[in-house]
Amino acid sequence: MTAVPLSVLDLAAIEEDGDIRSALSHSVDLARAAETGGYRRVWYAEHHNMPSIASSATSVLIAHIAAHTSTIRLGAGGIMLPNHSPLVIAEQFGTLAELHPGRIDLGLGRAPGSDGATFRALRRTHSASESFPSDVLELQAYLSDELPRNAVNAYPGRGTKVPLTILGSSMFGASLAAQLGLPYAFASHFAPQALTGAVAHYRAAYQPSEAHPEPHVIAGVNVVAAETDEAAEALFARAELDRVRRFLSRGRERELTADEAAPLLDTPAGQEIRGMLRYTATGGPKRVREELEAFATHADADELITVHVAPTRAEQLVSLRIAAPGAAIDEAPTA
Repeated sequence: MTAVPLSVLDLAAIEEDGDIRSALSHSVDLARAAETGGYRRVWYAEHHNMPSIASSATSVLIAHIAAHTSTIRLGAGGIMLPNHSPLVIAEQFGTLAELHPGRIDLGLGRAPGSDGATFRALRRTHSASESFPSDVLELQAYLSDELPRNAVNAYPGRGTKVPLTILGSSMFGASLAAQLGLPYAFASHFAPQALTGAVAHYRAAYQPSEAHPEPHVIAGVNVVAAETDEAAEALFARAELDRVRRFLSRGRERELTADEAAPLLDTPAGQEIRGMLRYTATGGPKRVREELEAFATHADADELITVHVAPTRAEQLVSLRIAAPGAAIDEAPTA
């Protein structure tokens, strides 16, 4: 069992030969396994115009998962606030909080989570990102017990005090989270470069709030857990190749095959993509726990968001179960 609490990020990935309905059904299975396995919460990220990800309507997906689970916390990791008005998000997550009290979290990001054309289709402008700090405060007010200055309330929403977390991969998010006295989640599972500096800055600059008298750091880490160390290493090699293949297929008329992508692993572009997986805990039941603990120490994290990056949803589910906080090492499958 790991000492640091573990959460899960589920992108509701659509497999190459699968469909959206199957992806969403698998997300239910994953959340149930996370609940049984002792994970603290499951997060769902807002992405748009990506044919391999089915979590774009994040609040709707959370409602569906919440109805099919009982106790595990569920949250947006995150809602890209520049895409929305704070009032609408307060109403959506206020509704979720009323339906599932004590189980809903709301992570907030400043990036649009999409390309420029999609951002315009959302009827937003790039200046929306500049108002992110004030939008966070506005959203926080809608979810509080405070009477609004402009006579606008969020119904549902007001009084639910849905817990907020600032997401980021740079000093901006660290500074804002510290200033507002909110938890900070760093996206080190795909942007590892600034992790230690951002966390150190957040802790040093933290201003205690009523809800959070102490800083709380959540760090993302990739996980590839399998029955044995050797099986996990082989699985990671496949996951690494699959990521390079998918990234370098963007903009092409057809996706690259694995054979076509293999020679690109050691090109500058391939190495840059592989670098996104710098923080990956890989191994059988014992080693993967040791690597998670070591990463938590390195990141100075109070909680880890695990991202199970095996190529198939079935392999991701196995990885989640083997690395689960509540799974005894001798209970994991053996070769």
